[in-house]
Amino acid sequence: MSGTSLDGVDAALIETDGYSFARPVAFVTKPYDQAQREAIRSVFGSRERSAEIEALVTQAHIDVLQETGWEADIIGFHGQTIFHAPEEGVTIQLGDGAAMAAALGIPVVSDFRAADVAAGGQGAPLAPLYHQARVMSSDVNLPCAILNIGGVGNVTYIGDAADHILAFDTGPGNALMDDWAQQRLGLDFDEGGALAARGIVIEDMLSEWLGHDYFAAEPPKSLDRNEWDIADFGHIAQDMSTISDEDGAATLLEFTARSILESRRFMEEVPRSWYVCGGGRHNTALMMRLKRDLNIEPVEALAWNGDATEAECFAYLAVRSLLGLPLSLPSTTGVEGPLTGGVLSKA
Repeated sequence: MSGTSLDGVDAALIETDGYSFARPVAFVTKPYDQAQREAIRSVFGSRERSAEIEALVTQAHIDVLQETGWEADIIGFHGQTIFHAPEEGVTIQLGDGAAMAAALGIPVVSDFRAADVAAGGQGAPLAPLYHQARVMSSDVNLPCAILNIGGVGNVTYIGDAADHILAFDTGPGNALMDDWAQQRLGLDFDEGGALAARGIVIEDMLSEWLGHDYFAAEPPKSLDRNEWDIADFGHIAQDMSTISDEDGAATLLEFTARSILESRRFMEEVPRSWYVCGGGRHNTALMMRLKRDLNIEPVEALAWNGDATEAECFAYLAVRSLLGLPLSLPSTTGVEGPLTGGVLSKA
């Protein structure tokens, strides 16, 4: 899969029965080059599928899998999300499952989100059932929360009864911070949050952003990567030149952190522990900020690979799709009942 942070292509090999057994076997990641990243970024927010960019995304994933030499029974191909508006019944992930199946000679399950959105669900997040399966086989004190910080942040809350789960997008993840670093300094991201650590949070701007209707809405709920645009900080900052690189980065980091903290009010009980996966756990400044209020640590504390977790998820969901098992639940996406999904392309 490729996340909205546009880091590159992640591929994971697992063994699973599609139920409670899921054993990670291998993982690789290959960064997008600058040309690929810019090409994909150019269609973010587009309601139209670009055949050219879809072919680029598909080939990038095929290349990674060919290089691994892995032998697999089935491939789960999430693709690249470019637009997500479930309230309009639309979610778009670029990726041609049939082309991948033909190129690799292995059946492919793709288009994981469409069925859920068509049935009135949010289509996201889809990782909760995989999080649940991994937690059930780990030594974890419940209730707990599995937090993924990708381009968008999302959380899976698992209650005292392991079959009690709630999931939703918390708010911005890395996307705004990455966009700020790219637009202001030409960097792909603020490494370790070093830039943000030198800045001062602009509280009135932060308050305006946290006043967004999304944060008061009851879950399940989900966001598009482009729900907020750093090109417009609202009426408070008419002149972007008045905001320093450091202060802007600090404010965006605090926005991500505060939105994660706000998510606690929707949980029945206080999680005993929070475990973080995704690229955001590499942001030292962000993790230090969250540790002020949460018992939080990377999922590596559970002997998981936090870079591989999302890719592993879609391998797991591919098997569930083959078995006709649910990929989403009313408590994870708001769909009316447990629902399977995915489209199978035979080799």
